[in-house]
Amino acid sequence: MTTELRVLDPIEWDRWYGVLELAFGGVAESPEERRLWRDLTEFDRSLGAWDGDLCVGTTGSFSFRLTVPGGASVPAAGVTMVSVAGTHRRRGILTSMMRRQLDDLRAAGEFLAVLTASEPGIYGRFGYGIASYSLRAVIDTNRVRLAVPEGVDGVVLRQADPAESSAACEAVYARRVSARPGMLARRPGWERLPLIDPEGERGGASPRLCVLAERDGEVVGFAHYAVKPDWSFAGADGSVNVRQLMALDPVAEAALWRFLWSVDLTASVRVWGRPVDDGWQHLVDDVRRCEPTLRDALHVRLVEVGPALEARTYQAPVDVVFEVEDAFCPWNEGRWRLTGDAKGASCVRTSDPADLSLSVRELGAAYLGGVPLTSLAAAGRVRELREGALVEASVAFGSPVAPWLPHGF
Repeated sequence: MTTELRVLDPIEWDRWYGVLELAFGGVAESPEERRLWRDLTEFDRSLGAWDGDLCVGTTGSFSFRLTVPGGASVPAAGVTMVSVAGTHRRRGILTSMMRRQLDDLRAAGEFLAVLTASEPGIYGRFGYGIASYSLRAVIDTNRVRLAVPEGVDGVVLRQADPAESSAACEAVYARRVSARPGMLARRPGWERLPLIDPEGERGGASPRLCVLAERDGEVVGFAHYAVKPDWSFAGADGSVNVRQLMALDPVAEAALWRFLWSVDLTASVRVWGRPVDDGWQHLVDDVRRCEPTLRDALHVRLVEVGPALEARTYQAPVDVVFEVEDAFCPWNEGRWRLTGDAKGASCVRTSDPADLSLSVRELGAAYLGGVPLTSLAAAGRVRELREGALVEASVAFGSPVAPWLPHGF
């Protein structure tokens, strides 16, 4: 390979980002989107692959904080903007960028990397495991009824301008970040992301709308949505496209769902990117007509096994020795003893016999508590070497709520 990898210079951003746009179909983003992503780009964490004066590869990472089981918010590199020019495939450029990125993260003392994948088959070979899933549904609101809990009528709903109500919505988001593993604390600048609404990407729907849920004058929830009008021979057949919905309690959340169910001239509610254990699934009288489907969401990579496993807590006491395989980051290979409970954990090197054998990819998949080790073992990806160790570790790694990534990056 004759290409050179180097840290991105701000004056090169337009050429660098143009390579990314071309790799994703060549359709230029709106000026609003480009401004946002340029402003959010962390140049010292971004790499370009250059063939002479030609940029042929891109990658970067955001310095996030990620909620892990137990509620702690820990540093995590949000890997993003990964592309290789079609003219330079099969030259090892992607591998070299992933190698340099993980080496840099380790040198900086960062022990977790996360990403969302355009194609989920790409990143397993670099040690990433799918740690959370998202729920999509197309709900026939003409036929599906909601049974809402008591108190919903006490929630006041108010239509609001998305930009003007941004601070109130962000305050709700901030209060919910610690509630679920996989959520990202929004750094300054990221509050602009929910407001990006280019006309060319609406697919015939309205501009983004916002409704606030209030109780005693306090905003306790919000929904961002758009309405796509449509008509059939029988009459109105529009849809409500839910972009984001969050509330501080189940009653406020149910009030928002009821509102979306009842938008005039619509026959369906379409949701995507929701947690797999979303509460509305237990309010409906016919889940089949909601057509729920799953999709991979957050992929997790343990850059440093010991610090990563120590950063979270465990919902049951655990004392287990892992035999870890990690060809791409060999500093993680070998045996690690994890001891922990709901108060804290320790993970250190050991020469004791292994209880479970797995790769770092499986540890990444199980890390947020949404993918049981027993499920990975059923696929042959975890081997039990001490009887009882698999169930012990699987229960300990679990989370009482499903991990959730509310937005991409």
